[in-house]
Amino acid sequence: MRKFICILAALTAVAVMRAERPDYPLDTINGEEVYRYEVEKSIGLYRIGVNFDVPQSEIIRLNPQLKERGLHYGETLYIPTGREVKAKPVVIHDTIIVRDTIVRVETMVSTNSVAFIAVDSLAPDSITTDRLPQDSMVSGTTGTNQRRVVELALMLPFESQQTKRSANAERIMEFYQGVLLALHEAQNDSTLYRLRVYDTERSDRRIAALCDTSCTELDSVRGVIGLAYPIQIDRMSEWCMAHNVPLLLPFSDDVNLTGKPQLMQFNSTDAQEADRLVRWMAERDTLLHCVVVDAREAEIAGSVRELRYKMQADSIAYTSTTVLNILNDSLFTVLNPDKQNLIILHSDKFNRVRTMIPHIEQCARRGYDIVLLSQYSWQHEDIHMPQIYTSVFTANGNTEAYDRLWSRYFTNDHVSDTPRYDLLGYDLMNAMLCRLNGRQTLSGLQSDIQWLRMTEEDGWQNINVQVIER
Repeated sequence: MRKFICILAALTAVAVMRAERPDYPLDTINGEEVYRYEVEKSIGLYRIGVNFDVPQSEIIRLNPQLKERGLHYGETLYIPTGREVKAKPVVIHDTIIVRDTIVRVETMVSTNSVAFIAVDSLAPDSITTDRLPQDSMVSGTTGTNQRRVVELALMLPFESQQTKRSANAERIMEFYQGVLLALHEAQNDSTLYRLRVYDTERSDRRIAALCDTSCTELDSVRGVIGLAYPIQIDRMSEWCMAHNVPLLLPFSDDVNLTGKPQLMQFNSTDAQEADRLVRWMAERDTLLHCVVVDAREAEIAGSVRELRYKMQADSIAYTSTTVLNILNDSLFTVLNPDKQNLIILHSDKFNRVRTMIPHIEQCARRGYDIVLLSQYSWQHEDIHMPQIYTSVFTANGNTEAYDRLWSRYFTNDHVSDTPRYDLLGYDLMNAMLCRLNGRQTLSGLQSDIQWLRMTEEDGWQNINVQVIER
């Protein structure tokens, strides 16, 4: 009898949980209805799956980042409801406001979960709307000049299927606008560039559908830019290797480039950043006092762990302190009044960083010379002290002509983050065109890029890493 009561109570608890599930916010991904669930304390993936009556594999399918780093408290997960919804068309003009006819945009969302935004020529009077193979020729604006068509693909998580876009989607859109301006300037009398844009969301199924041997969607593509998630990169890199097509990765770092000569990684690796920072510290060794702020290991970026290993290997001394010491205003006990104090303040939780800033500023007001080294130092935050960071963004500021071109076609404001994602898109599209034309270096508006690979069998890595103080 007691066993029966326990079973009945368990079933009742599950039923109550299922009854409560509709209270979670709903969203749509790839035509599939999902709950947006914020991970609670002391709960694991298994319990979440039980509570929602969903296999763990289905949760990981919609949240591929779980494979790479596991579950984090407070993060938002997408949980399938089991109900499919009709896919909404991709509406792009509500984000990209075009004053002139820089582009002609057609939208299509297919039922096989591959969303395609067909962006025809940036010179719309000189190309037809039909699909053009790589070696086809089209008439120029006069109808007499013949131009070669080079087709490129942009694959980014625009979040077009979601009811509410994140701030990251806005940056992605700005990146896209910079790509369009680069192609606008690249058109010439001999070559016409045509861009195919795919909304990848977080789905590896979209990439798998594009890379399927029976799919001819990418047959004429000569270069691919984008992808943000490891499982998508793995699938797409296999296709690019098989078809001898370069794949430029704008945001990912520490990708395995071994044996993948078609991959081009723009972001610096943890080892590159650590090497450059340690060299910067070694040059100032007698003037610098390093303070490492210890947080829980799960919240410390891999780059900081790499940096600490390098500092130890190069005999660069540092003192450790805790977040609690900073919040208790005890930071001054580990500072050196006669040197510049470099506080290495990396955390995956920016809210934690934000709570520490006023206490560090208080020490600066007491006369201590403090410089922050933080992975968030490039964000638009009101921090009244010097910051340094390792970056591939030089931001040399000669963007007047580009900004005039931007204002001619777009009316939306830039995303406030620095680096500007539109300049990043502009530079990386030009970097792809340089690669297709046999060049390995680019002096961009924001990013000076220099591609290097150690062997003929490996991929390309941008080696332009600088320590910037602001």
